[in-house]
Amino acid sequence: MEVEETGDTRTSWSVVPGEKHSILCDHAGKKRKQDPAPEPVVRITEDEEEDEEGEETSNHMKDSEEPSNKRVKPVVKSNSLTGVITPVKTPALKRFGQSISRSISFRTEARPLPPAPRHSRPKPPSYSRRRNSQCWSDTVESHDFTAKEIKRQEVIYELTQGERQLIDDLSLVKKVYYEPMLKLDIMTESELGQIFGTLDSLIPLHQDFLSRLERLRGSEKTVGEVGPTLLNWFPCLEAYVTYCCNQVGAKALLDQKKQQKRVEHFLRLCQESSFSRKLDLWNFLDLPRSRLVKYPLLLKEIQKCTPPDHPDEDTLPDALELIHSIVAEVNKKTGEAECQFYRRGLSYLEESQRLPEIQQSRFLYCHGELKNNKGQRLHVFLFELALVLSRPGEDREGGQVFHVYRQPLPNDMINLEEIPDGEPGGGGTFRGAFTGGNDKVRNCFRVSSRVRSKAHPYSLQANDSFSKQQWITCLRQAIVQSRDRTAHTSQSQLSLHPDPALYHIAELSLSSDTEMADHTSR
Repeated sequence: MEVEETGDTRTSWSVVPGEKHSILCDHAGKKRKQDPAPEPVVRITEDEEEDEEGEETSNHMKDSEEPSNKRVKPVVKSNSLTGVITPVKTPALKRFGQSISRSISFRTEARPLPPAPRHSRPKPPSYSRRRNSQCWSDTVESHDFTAKEIKRQEVIYELTQGERQLIDDLSLVKKVYYEPMLKLDIMTESELGQIFGTLDSLIPLHQDFLSRLERLRGSEKTVGEVGPTLLNWFPCLEAYVTYCCNQVGAKALLDQKKQQKRVEHFLRLCQESSFSRKLDLWNFLDLPRSRLVKYPLLLKEIQKCTPPDHPDEDTLPDALELIHSIVAEVNKKTGEAECQFYRRGLSYLEESQRLPEIQQSRFLYCHGELKNNKGQRLHVFLFELALVLSRPGEDREGGQVFHVYRQPLPNDMINLEEIPDGEPGGGGTFRGAFTGGNDKVRNCFRVSSRVRSKAHPYSLQANDSFSKQQWITCLRQAIVQSRDRTAHTSQSQLSLHPDPALYHIAELSLSSDTEMADHTSR
């Protein structure tokens, strides 16, 4: 017997092992057999009219002798039944889940049933709050496939459904966000163009892919060969380079516009509406990028479930290699766009802070918030060739700007020192900023220059141990690669421009060889 309490009520149910059908218990402890049902339907029924409630309460003692046919509205909603029992696809458990919703009773036998609260029935939303979690096996009545082939069909079906859901979401963004904000003049057309980028062009692209996948489904709702379709369509994903490169600036502009009350009010109303599924605008705008990085994972699963003698065995490796190269190219271009965006956002207090390594950097290893030893919050950028500490601020137009703090450090000149957790925080080294008193420091590291310069040692603290390790890993990688790059550049310059003093030696050896040859010929 399991019991679930909600407020002043309790939900109870019991299962008799070995029975084909679930046995229900009413509040009097009497058992009644559940009617067999082909589908697990959960019914929610409102109480009778208020004038009948008194009569139902007086007949409660009579109900204790025979099963009650009154159905009480459960405290929890039908769509939250998963909180009562974990959903399992076994039909018997589905019937058991149905019996739970019908066997709501009270443990106190002498207490009459209180009237259930009356709620106004909300209008059905036009968009579902939750995604349809239907599987491929739910779409076919019967099959005689092996477990491996079933898994393959499930993954291909997930690929198809994912395309359909992405198309619905992108169409929703255009209809519910872009068009109303343009019509209501909440943002200008130029601002909306910067935020939404080329999203409108991605909809027909994925509609084409969805139609190709649906044409592959046979009469038995199965897909045979999918590799050639993937090979032919994946090159279309190069359009993601433009969209993803625009996302860095789009996110910054969207955050800036959210400071305006009218924009914030509109976006908040949309997020609270049923169609948004509690997602904000940026979650929707980031869906294409999330979809792009999921393609290699889905292909690996399809390849794993493909038998050796299947026609896809020859084409899937090529398709997987192709999608990996496309994702890598998108990541590379997006990293370059991100680096360029933040380089433009740096504000230098002194001309000596403008290191050439900053302008020569092509990408960012990482960036984020760290504390210095005075407790000040800094935004730190680890570019390809330089480490820059900055203080976030705003320009005259309300855009974000980063004021460079102290002297940046070239990566090949950085000394990295990891400060172990538990090092005493006294002595004024950290001024209590890292420790909050006499406690011991945590999640700290120190960077300094290998040569004498204006750059002082910087003691920095991360938010947690994981963030600290991420910074240390990126710093070590940046230091090694920068030093290798510097050494390679120096060696190349030496080979192109050798020391002039060596020319005479080369000429001597050459002339000596010539004279030796002439003497031998004589």
